[in-house]
Parts: sequence; structure tokens; C-alpha cells
Amino acid sequence: MMMSFNSLNYSTCTLARMSSHHSHNRTRKGPALATPPSSIISQTEESRNLADSMENSPLDTSSKRPDSAVFLTQENAVGIIGGLSIGTTLNFVRKLVTWSSKDGGNGLPFVLCSDPVLNKELSFHERGSSSFFDGKNGNLLKDHAPIVENLRHKRIFLEKSGARCIVMPCHISHSWYDEVAQGSSAPVLHMGECVAKELKEANLRPLEAGSTLRIGVLASDATLTAGFYQEKLQNEGFEVVLPDKATMEHTVIPSVEALKRKDIEGAQNLFRIALHVLLVRAVNTVIIASDDMRDLLPPDDPLLKKCVDPMDALARSTVEFVQSVERNA
Repeated sequence: MMMSFNSLNYSTCTLARMSSHHSHNRTRKGPALATPPSSIISQTEESRNLADSMENSPLDTSSKRPDSAVFLTQENAVGIIGGLSIGTTLNFVRKLVTWSSKDGGNGLPFVLCSDPVLNKELSFHERGSSSFFDGKNGNLLKDHAPIVENLRHKRIFLEKSGARCIVMPCHISHSWYDEVAQGSSAPVLHMGECVAKELKEANLRPLEAGSTLRIGVLASDATLTAGFYQEKLQNEGFEVVLPDKATMEHTVIPSVEALKRKDIEGAQNLFRIALHVLLVRAVNTVIIASDDMRDLLPPDDPLLKKCVDPMDALARSTVEFVQSVERNA
């Protein structure tokens, strides 16, 4: 069942329910307690047809009344703040649905905020960020205020919507995690912490006798400059191995550019070289902290067995958190 509501002050407010059963989601009108994002999807109960339903449902981008806003309430839901692209966000939602429906589960209710303006802001920031290897991070300090404000508005909106926890399935958004999460009444899960925790619990052994556990990280300059993956991994006792400047300039960046030119074979060959450069440095696994890089290799590529996707860790951790709260309720 799909219901659409025109936002009274913002471009789109869409409530979608993917279920074979009928239920009632409460909406109320009132003073703006938070800025509603431009697109909102609320999902409850069964969600196996999520992707098809969302892709086949056009969003009305009209605005009507400027004096108030539509609010929806979905108690105990997972609040999701979309990131760099809608494709990435939907990829995370599919993972969340898969893990929450495993072993016959009914899935988790969630409220999803997706905002094209935020997509563009994050994309512009990532493209314009100074090089990590040059030690310059001026853009990170200068241009982040509008992004943080946007992310905080969405976090507050999700809190008011009844979210039990909030997640940001976007690597670059975690550059401002502390500012976004500050003052939140609902836990905001950190993707870097989730993947570091899973690697710690995996009880990995060093590949070289007497050495520390090494974890490789492949990411964009902007994500590497933010340094949160390095921090979270080091907090768990791992040694972090990053690609050097030559590897980034001659393999990683050109492979992403080749992908955008539709040169799939060239992109894959270059990225395989980048992975091998890290693997020969005796890393146990490589974290692919970039959506562009994640898509470079086909799902059945043997090299991916030596890699981890933080989105998987975030989805699993979200399910575990919600289930833990329900058990202790």
C-alpha cells in the first residue's frame, strides 16, 4: 500500500508501507519541531518487495502550504539518514531487510530520509576535498557547516518520528558524526565502530608471526582525511594500513574514473592491483570504505573474499541492537 502526502513546507513527504497486512501509521500536523527531509519512507512489518515498490513509486515534489509540516510517527523504528546517493542508501536498506528477515524474521520497521540537496552537498564536498596525502584538509573545516546542519535536522526529525536508533549508511557523513549525534535522545550507530567491533570479534590472527593485526582501508581522500576508520580500528588494537600516494594516484583514482567512463575491464584491473598492493603488506582484510570502489569488482570476484563492506557491518549491528532492546524490554 502506498500513500503520498504533500509536504506543507518542504518538497516531498512520502509515507510508504510495504506489507501484506493493513495497519495504521499515525500522522499529525503541528509546529515544526524539526525540518522534514525532502523524501521520507516509512516501512513496517514485511518488506521483501521494498525495492520494487520504491522504484515504481514516483514522488510528488510539489510544495503547498508554507506554515506547517506533516509528521509521521513509527514507534521503535530504525531511523535512516540517506547519504551520498539514493542507490547507496537503497543498497543499505536491502541489506537491513535481508539481515532482519533472516531465519524467518519479520523484518524491522524503519523511517528513511532521502534528500537530493544533501546528496549534492556530500558529493561536492567529497569531490572538492583536498588530498589526504598532501596533508591538507581546509575544505573539511571550511565547508561542512551546511552539511552538519542538514544532517542534524534529519536526525532530530527521526527522533521525533520515534526512531529507536539512527544510522547513516554513508561513509563521508561520518566525518561529522560527533556533531550530528551530539544531544541525540536515540543512539546513533557509528559505521566505523560497527566494522571494527566485528573484526575484533572475529579473533583474527596476524599473517606474520610476531606482528600486529593489520587492516587495510581503501577510501576516498575525503574519508581518509576525516580519519574515523583509522581511529576506530586503532581503538580496537589494529594496525591500519592505507594505500600510499602512488597507489592512490596510479590505481585507485584512475580505476574509479575508468568506471565512470564505462571502462569496466580497465577499472577492475586497476583496482585489483590496488588491493594486491595492500594484501602483500600482510593485512588480514581490506575495508572498502567507498561505494564507487565497492562496485568496481563483480560480486563473485575471489579478491572480495579478502575484503569487508562496512555497510554489511552497519546493517548487522543495527539488527542486533534492535533485537537486544526488544529482548530487554
